[in-house]
Amino acid sequence: MKHETFLIKYAEIGVKGKNRYKFEDALVAQIRRVMHRTEGSFEVEKRDGRIYVHCAGDYDEQDVIEALGRVFGIWSIHPVMRLPKMPPEQLMQEAVRFVRETYPDRDGLTFKVRAKRADKGYPLHSDDINRDVGAAILDAFPEMHVNVHDPDVLIQVEIRDRINIFSESLPGPGGMPVGTAGRAMLLLSGGIDSPVAGYMIARRGVEIDAVYFHAPPYTSDRAKEKVLDLAKRVSRYAGPIRVHVVNFTDVQLKIYETCPHDELTIIMRRYMMRIAEHFAKADDCLGTVTGESIGQVASQTMYSLNCTNEVATLPVYRPLIAFDKEDIVRIAKKIDTYETSILPFEDCCTIFVAEHPVTKPKPAQIAASEARLAGKIEPLVEEAIRTAEEVWIGGKRSGANAQ
Repeated sequence: MKHETFLIKYAEIGVKGKNRYKFEDALVAQIRRVMHRTEGSFEVEKRDGRIYVHCAGDYDEQDVIEALGRVFGIWSIHPVMRLPKMPPEQLMQEAVRFVRETYPDRDGLTFKVRAKRADKGYPLHSDDINRDVGAAILDAFPEMHVNVHDPDVLIQVEIRDRINIFSESLPGPGGMPVGTAGRAMLLLSGGIDSPVAGYMIARRGVEIDAVYFHAPPYTSDRAKEKVLDLAKRVSRYAGPIRVHVVNFTDVQLKIYETCPHDELTIIMRRYMMRIAEHFAKADDCLGTVTGESIGQVASQTMYSLNCTNEVATLPVYRPLIAFDKEDIVRIAKKIDTYETSILPFEDCCTIFVAEHPVTKPKPAQIAASEARLAGKIEPLVEEAIRTAEEVWIGGKRSGANAQ
């Protein structure tokens, strides 16, 4: 059976109060966004606490399911046989047709019927529908059996302004609709972690922009293409992403020439944070996002993170802070960023790494080392900001202007 309607259910949005409609509207907007980029003709309808995607034209059902599976806020996706209101006798016939077309291999299949009568004017109560639909199915298909405790198939019948019959429940990504929780600036690299961090923060409803630090000629154009490809993969879930590509070479070289080499990574990270905050404030972001995880590398010890935080004036969100590497890799594979992340093109932050970086830096000592840069690095930072390239990934947000 090729389904023409998909019932969308949400979970967390349902516990919202009087402003729940705002979250529902945001979810509808995100569904329309992904369906607009899917081949076919689609109408998204919000009705009586339910969201429906109606399909027409030349569409691929699996493509529809995959697109909806990337919309944060969706808890489950149900391919539905959607029918007009009809007498009980006709409903029994349609339920039999649903089973016949959905389950051609029925030998030994167990089932249960669960009815929900939202329209209290319908002549049968829910228990009556359960009994009569179940009996009709058994009469038509004696090879099937009822199992009310652990059925192979749960056939659900909803009586509303129309009738929904469905049995398949496909998982959505959960979370909250993108755009309901403000915007943040992701420090995006070509590694495994930061794309996952972008995915995780977007799952909580946060729009993301990104800043990528490029260091030609030490990093190639292929490294830049790799990062933009990662942004594209994240944008399938997060929506449009504005990427600021910053030429960091001169800043990095000045740090390398001037500061103790065991402190290079920490000082470099502090300047990255300063530059990222410049773009975050220009883009109306409420914080920055990194892919850092405690203890994963020298720059991510508690001591190092404390030194990085010292220069931050906006909140720094670290969705992966307590994740094991295996946890991060598992998500990266799920969202299809892993294979791109492991391509062998170096990031700027890996080029000038000291052989023995400090793991317990002290803020006062790092500040003293940075003082050597006074009067030398500020023009380089300003130039890096001025010459940054802006690239939109996944289209442009409505109302967004180039900076």
